[in-house]
Amino acid sequence: MSITAAIVLFAVVWFMVLFIILPLGLKTQGESGDVTPGTPSSAPDEAQIWRKIKLVTLIAVILWAAIGGIILSGIVTMEHLDIFGRMDG
Repeated sequence: MSITAAIVLFAVVWFMVLFIILPLGLKTQGESGDVTPGTPSSAPDEAQIWRKIKLVTLIAVILWAAIGGIILSGIVTMEHLDIFGRMDG
């Protein structure tokens, strides 16, 4: 795996984990009863974004290392991923 492929894999894993983690534990301003004027009641009360970014990075590093290890070990190759196979008669 090239350095570029490793960086792209990490970015994809990081953003996938981010989109899974962002809505977890979200409390809206409407639920807390303190709506800031000019914002919808569905806006987050306290998003705790830095805590979530740290958690996302930790999970992404673990998943990236596992996926990278599988790719580098040769357990899964492009031939394994060829679901249609060769149709040579």
